Amino acid sequence: MIAIVVSRADSASTHIGEHLLDLADWTPTEDTALSDGAGGGTVYRTDGFELREFDDLHLDLEDVAAAFDDPDLLVFASRHAGETGALLTAHFTGNFGPAEYGGADDSLAEACPNAQAELLTAFEKHAPEEYGVGMECTHHGPSRVGVPSMFVELGSDEDQWTDPAGARAVAQAILELRGVDPHRERTVVGFGGGHYVPRFERVVRETSWAVGHIAADWGLDAIGHPAEHRDVLDQAFVQSGAEYALVEDERPVLESVIADLGYRVVSETWLRTVDEQDLDTVATLEEAICPVEDGLRFGAATDEYEIRPLPGDLLDAAQGTDREAVLAAAAANLVAYETVQSGTRVAGRAATSQEGYDAFVDELVAIITEKYDEVERTGDEVVARAYGFDPELAHEAGVPEGPAFGRLAGGEPVEVDGRTITPADVATERVERFEV
Repeated sequence: MIAIVVSRADSASTHIGEHLLDLADWTPTEDTALSDGAGGGTVYRTDGFELREFDDLHLDLEDVAAAFDDPDLLVFASRHAGETGALLTAHFTGNFGPAEYGGADDSLAEACPNAQAELLTAFEKHAPEEYGVGMECTHHGPSRVGVPSMFVELGSDEDQWTDPAGARAVAQAILELRGVDPHRERTVVGFGGGHYVPRFERVVRETSWAVGHIAADWGLDAIGHPAEHRDVLDQAFVQSGAEYALVEDERPVLESVIADLGYRVVSETWLRTVDEQDLDTVATLEEAICPVEDGLRFGAATDEYEIRPLPGDLLDAAQGTDREAVLAAAAANLVAYETVQSGTRVAGRAATSQEGYDAFVDELVAIITEKYDEVERTGDEVVARAYGFDPELAHEAGVPEGPAFGRLAGGEPVEVDGRTITPADVATERVERFEV
């Protein structure tokens, strides 16, 4: 069940609440155990949701989940204030450093990264044309909620807080969270950047990864030296359900502390490269072949594979003919493979089944046929033959230089002193052998 918090102190919140009640078939009941200002009084329930109203602003409501009937996720329907124009946004709560706006110092509430990712999709679906959609860093209380939670906001000033279309879009997006799990296995914690987080949004929108707590540049400044505030850094991972960090800019001290805490700093390239891969398999292959950051790429998944060297000379010949075709062949047939030059050339070793390896070699053979007249694979060897016009042989055959040379080079026979000279008579065979 999803708990929805509406604050009477927030005009946008009450406006969103009105649209929530209008969009679904709610059953009102009376809760006399709590005061009307603390979530009691009239309580609204519908399939998968429970809505309660509070007098205080959201950021002052610590442990608010206790007012609800055993929720799995809690949503604060709220306003967003700023100079950002019409905007629908979401963020998690708590403080990286001193608590200036609710919550406690160095304390983070449990995030709901999967629900936020799903909410962004719902925002895009329902947002009026003039509204942007975005995420924010973690930046205010409460620090204790009791269940995974997030702020879902309508902004950014009075024009939007009273806008029926904007409030209805927020309400529609909230209702689309019915049955959504708060957490996702593929979750990363964010460090660095500004208050608004376009890079982390891009990860959420374009990959299967969700993003949990985000400490913006000013949040990291508030933390101080990372080694002296390991506890709040650890909370960012625990409260996000994450094992990985994506860090903006070069922050070696922070990255060292993160690694010492047992988490892994990864790049956006890593997140995109392993996007659809089993993460245990990724770890195994990074250890066996090379890290993703050093060029490991993934292709056709299979449970049966071995690590073996790729045929370097044949690879060089094929990539000299059609590099893109080689990359496509590797992705189609190999489980994982090394690359160089920023992932643009296949090289080194691969994880592959015998069937996949043979199919890859066959595709390399097909690629180099563009450069040779004959290519044949026999056992552990590929033999390529090219035939070329040899001027010396033409001279020896008595062919005068000029048009006759050109016709022979172009594959036509010529007549010389009553004799027919064929291209084969004046051709040299070049043979190359590639071990596979």
